[in-house]
Amino acid sequence: MPDLAPLLTPDRHELVELVRDLHSQANPWVPSGLGNHLHWGPQPQIQSSVLSLRRHNQVLEHATGDFTVTVEAGMALSELQAVLAERGQWLPIDPPLAGPSSIGGVVARGVSGPLRHKAMGLKDQMIGISLLRSDGTTAHAGGQVVKNVAGYDLMRLLTGSWGSLALITQLTLRTQPLPNHRLCFGVKGSLPALQQLRQDLLLHSPLALERLEWKHQAGEISLWLSLVSLNPEGLQQQQQQLKASLAPELNLQPLDWEPSPTDVEKEPWLLRIGVEPQRSDDLLGLAAIKPWTLQLGAASGLGLATGQAASHQVAELRQHCESLEGYLTVLQAPQGQDIQAWGNAPARPIIEAVKRQFDPLQQLSRGRLPGVAPVQAVRA
Repeated sequence: MPDLAPLLTPDRHELVELVRDLHSQANPWVPSGLGNHLHWGPQPQIQSSVLSLRRHNQVLEHATGDFTVTVEAGMALSELQAVLAERGQWLPIDPPLAGPSSIGGVVARGVSGPLRHKAMGLKDQMIGISLLRSDGTTAHAGGQVVKNVAGYDLMRLLTGSWGSLALITQLTLRTQPLPNHRLCFGVKGSLPALQQLRQDLLLHSPLALERLEWKHQAGEISLWLSLVSLNPEGLQQQQQQLKASLAPELNLQPLDWEPSPTDVEKEPWLLRIGVEPQRSDDLLGLAAIKPWTLQLGAASGLGLATGQAASHQVAELRQHCESLEGYLTVLQAPQGQDIQAWGNAPARPIIEAVKRQFDPLQQLSRGRLPGVAPVQAVRA
């Protein structure tokens, strides 16, 4: 765990004044929700206070007819989903989690799960955001606000910012009706046949695919998918269409799967991977993926890898991802392992310029700016 102290838990009335106080003294601090993922990614370069929004945990408005919800950023994702489910709605997000997470933390990390195939990424489900800058200035974007601050698309900018630009305080998100009927399948066969099926499903299929991803586990490669429908007849028809589209050598097997956050708390390594989607089969054909359990979006090329491995095997996999015009980010590492969480992005000068505008004193999450290689490596 990172060397972070003290823990600050202001209420709604204390928050702005506390942030202004920290700014006047140029004290470094780390934005936080429930605090269960502070060990992910690179650690702050200096001892920092943790400012937690765990007391900011209410649904402010749920417009069921408009399918939107406005919520304080400190509310646990699981609690928010339970509130929405009472009205027959949900947020189609299933991020990897190492314990309970606030909705603000999920957005700040910006890591999605298999549901991104249909629902897109987190930033595509947001329609409004409120934030607090390091000097105590409040800002809003989207929702009922007419104009973004300083011309920035704040929702996209703050998604995946790892608390390095501002403290997210409120979010307005699109909700969706809970699916009435769902079927999940795994398809096994040769990699070329699976790749052809992937292409057919993405380009020509009328199926309502909720999920379509590559799965590698114990040396075996398969395609996992789920179908959704408003009625059982529609689902049955989709199942028949799917079976009719399969090549004879492919084997379709039902899966017991419900969309929910992936529990990775006990995984020694958790890696976020991205490659060009059309190069996914190149990655899947490499011997370097043998130690890993891998899930990779068939349309997005984004996914996660977990498993037992040495740090040199992580470095090898990173090299392969980069050779396929992709990347590898280390989210969680075993105790005693030192490895860079992420490297320098081509847009590093722009990223650093945006950081200076939002946080001129470099108070927020020092060393955790995505796209800028941290001085310190990940250390569990």
